[in-house]
Amino acid sequence: MKSDQRLSDLRALSADQLSDELVNLKKEQFNLRFQGATGQLENVARVREVRRDIARVRTLQRQKTLDTAKA
Repeated sequence: MKSDQRLSDLRALSADQLSDELVNLKKEQFNLRFQGATGQLENVARVREVRRDIARVRTLQRQKTLDTAKA
């Protein structure tokens, strides 16, 4: 259910906002990897969540580009 909520929130964003969200998620992913390498990572499940959120954003970006190409 949580991912459904996240997906509906992401669908409401514009293409520029999706790009900004992707940048933020990539930064968070880097920080989580860094914490994991140094042994400071406490919430290991967050790595998986961020990776899946990145995939969601990229999928929505691709869908939006295809929709604009059709129109």
